[in-house]
Amino acid sequence: MQDFGDLRVARTIGNWYWFEQYALFGARGTFWCKLVIMKEIKKAKRVPSAYRKLEDVIGCKWSVSVLIAVGEGVNRPGALERHIAGISKKVLSERLRKLTGFGLLEKHSYAEVPPRTEYSLTQYGHRVVQIITEIQALDAELANGHTGMVKD
Repeated sequence: MQDFGDLRVARTIGNWYWFEQYALFGARGTFWCKLVIMKEIKKAKRVPSAYRKLEDVIGCKWSVSVLIAVGEGVNRPGALERHIAGISKKVLSERLRKLTGFGLLEKHSYAEVPPRTEYSLTQYGHRVVQIITEIQALDAELANGHTGMVKD
Protein backbone atom coordinates (compact mmCIF):
# COMPACT_ATOMS: atom_id res chain seq x y z
CA MET A 1 0.00 0.00 0.00
CA GLN A 2 1.28 3.47 -0.86
CA ASP A 3 1.71 6.22 1.74
CA PHE A 4 -0.32 9.29 0.75
CA GLY A 5 0.56 11.36 3.81
CA ASP A 6 1.62 14.28 1.66
CA LEU A 7 -1.27 16.45 0.40
CA ARG A 8 0.52 17.27 -2.87
CA VAL A 9 0.68 13.59 -3.73
CA ALA A 10 -2.98 13.15 -2.82
CA ARG A 11 -4.05 15.98 -5.12
CA THR A 12 -2.40 14.25 -8.04
CA ILE A 13 -4.36 11.06 -7.33
CA GLY A 14 -7.61 12.63 -8.50
CA ASN A 15 -9.78 10.63 -6.10
CA TRP A 16 -10.39 13.19 -3.35
CA TYR A 17 -13.16 11.20 -1.65
CA TRP A 18 -10.83 8.24 -1.17
CA PHE A 19 -8.19 10.54 0.29
CA GLU A 20 -10.68 12.08 2.73
CA GLN A 21 -11.63 8.63 3.97
CA TYR A 22 -7.99 7.63 4.21
CA ALA A 23 -7.15 10.81 6.15
CA LEU A 24 -10.10 10.55 8.54
CA PHE A 25 -9.51 6.92 9.52
CA GLY A 26 -5.83 7.13 10.14
CA ALA A 27 -2.66 7.09 8.22
CA ARG A 28 0.82 8.26 8.93
CA GLY A 29 1.25 12.04 8.41
CA THR A 30 -2.40 12.90 7.89
CA PHE A 31 -2.94 15.21 10.87
CA TRP A 32 -3.01 18.28 8.63
CA CYS A 33 -5.54 16.64 6.32
CA LYS A 34 -7.78 15.74 9.27
CA LEU A 35 -7.58 19.32 10.49
CA VAL A 36 -8.62 20.74 7.10
CA ILE A 37 -11.50 18.29 6.73
CA MET A 38 -12.78 18.88 10.26
CA LYS A 39 -12.73 22.66 9.68
CA GLU A 40 -14.85 22.18 6.55
CA ILE A 41 -17.30 19.97 8.45
CA LYS A 42 -17.60 22.54 11.26
CA LYS A 43 -18.08 25.34 8.73
CA ALA A 44 -20.92 23.44 7.08
CA LYS A 45 -22.61 22.90 10.46
CA ARG A 46 -22.39 26.60 11.36
CA VAL A 47 -25.02 27.70 8.85
CA PRO A 48 -27.94 28.59 11.15
CA SER A 49 -31.52 27.78 10.25
CA ALA A 50 -34.14 30.52 9.93
CA TYR A 51 -35.52 29.57 13.36
CA ARG A 52 -32.07 29.88 14.98
CA LYS A 53 -31.65 33.31 13.40
CA LEU A 54 -35.05 34.41 14.73
CA GLU A 55 -34.19 32.98 18.14
CA ASP A 56 -30.95 34.97 18.11
CA VAL A 57 -32.83 38.19 17.28
CA ILE A 58 -35.69 37.76 19.75
CA GLY A 59 -33.38 36.48 22.49
CA CYS A 60 -31.18 39.58 22.40
CA LYS A 61 -32.51 42.68 24.12
CA TRP A 62 -30.36 44.93 21.97
CA SER A 63 -31.63 43.46 18.69
CA VAL A 64 -35.23 43.97 19.77
CA SER A 65 -34.46 47.55 20.86
CA VAL A 66 -32.74 48.32 17.56
CA LEU A 67 -35.61 46.88 15.51
CA ILE A 68 -38.20 48.84 17.49
CA ALA A 69 -36.20 52.07 17.20
CA VAL A 70 -35.76 51.68 13.43
CA GLY A 71 -39.48 50.89 13.18
CA GLU A 72 -40.19 54.17 14.99
CA GLY A 73 -38.18 56.07 12.38
CA VAL A 74 -34.77 56.39 14.05
CA ASN A 75 -32.54 55.31 11.18
CA ARG A 76 -29.03 56.77 11.67
CA PRO A 77 -26.45 54.94 13.84
CA GLY A 78 -25.69 58.00 15.97
CA ALA A 79 -29.39 58.66 16.55
CA LEU A 80 -29.91 55.00 17.42
CA GLU A 81 -27.09 55.17 19.96
CA ARG A 82 -28.71 58.21 21.62
CA HIS A 83 -32.22 56.72 21.42
CA ILE A 84 -31.37 53.33 22.98
CA ALA A 85 -30.24 53.87 26.56
CA GLY A 86 -27.18 51.87 27.58
CA ILE A 87 -26.06 50.53 24.21
CA SER A 88 -22.43 50.98 23.22
CA LYS A 89 -21.12 51.77 19.73
CA LYS A 90 -19.54 48.34 19.48
CA VAL A 91 -22.72 46.47 20.38
CA LEU A 92 -24.83 48.71 18.15
CA SER A 93 -22.61 48.18 15.11
CA GLU A 94 -22.53 44.42 15.81
CA ARG A 95 -26.34 44.26 16.05
CA LEU A 96 -26.81 46.39 12.93
CA ARG A 97 -24.44 44.14 10.99
CA LYS A 98 -26.16 40.99 12.27
CA LEU A 99 -29.69 42.27 11.60
CA THR A 100 -28.64 43.35 8.11
CA GLY A 101 -27.14 39.92 7.52
CA PHE A 102 -30.34 38.23 8.67
CA GLY A 103 -32.34 40.32 6.18
CA LEU A 104 -34.34 42.29 8.76
CA LEU A 105 -32.65 45.63 8.13
CA GLU A 106 -31.49 47.26 4.93
CA LYS A 107 -28.42 49.49 4.88
CA HIS A 108 -28.36 52.60 2.70
CA SER A 109 -24.97 54.29 2.30
CA TYR A 110 -24.77 57.72 0.69
CA ALA A 111 -21.59 58.99 -0.99
CA GLU A 112 -21.51 62.39 0.68
CA VAL A 113 -19.01 64.32 2.72
CA PRO A 114 -19.28 63.36 5.53
CA PRO A 115 -20.56 59.90 4.59
CA ARG A 116 -24.10 59.12 5.70
CA THR A 117 -25.56 55.71 6.50
CA GLU A 118 -29.21 54.97 7.19
CA TYR A 119 -31.05 51.78 8.05
CA SER A 120 -34.62 50.77 7.27
CA LEU A 121 -36.76 47.73 7.96
CA THR A 122 -37.24 45.14 5.26
CA GLN A 123 -40.52 43.34 4.71
CA TYR A 124 -39.42 40.64 7.17
CA GLY A 125 -38.23 43.30 9.61
CA HIS A 126 -41.70 44.85 9.62
CA ARG A 127 -43.21 41.44 10.37
CA VAL A 128 -40.81 40.82 13.27
CA VAL A 129 -41.53 44.28 14.73
CA GLN A 130 -45.25 43.56 14.44
CA ILE A 131 -44.79 40.29 16.36
CA ILE A 132 -42.71 42.05 19.03
CA THR A 133 -45.43 44.70 19.38
CA GLU A 134 -48.05 41.99 19.84
CA ILE A 135 -45.90 40.33 22.52
CA GLN A 136 -45.55 43.68 24.31
CA ALA A 137 -49.33 44.19 24.17
CA LEU A 138 -49.87 40.71 25.62
CA ASP A 139 -47.36 41.45 28.38
CA ALA A 140 -49.16 44.69 29.26
CA GLU A 141 -52.49 42.86 29.25
CA LEU A 142 -51.15 40.16 31.57
CA ALA A 143 -49.63 42.79 33.87
CA ASN A 144 -53.00 44.50 34.22
CA GLY A 145 -54.69 41.19 35.04
CA HIS A 146 -56.88 41.24 31.94
CA THR A 147 -56.11 37.92 30.37
CA GLY A 148 -59.51 37.53 28.78
CA MET A 149 -59.78 34.06 30.23
CA VAL A 150 -62.92 32.95 32.05
CA LYS A 151 -62.33 31.45 35.48
CA ASP A 152 -64.15 28.24 36.31
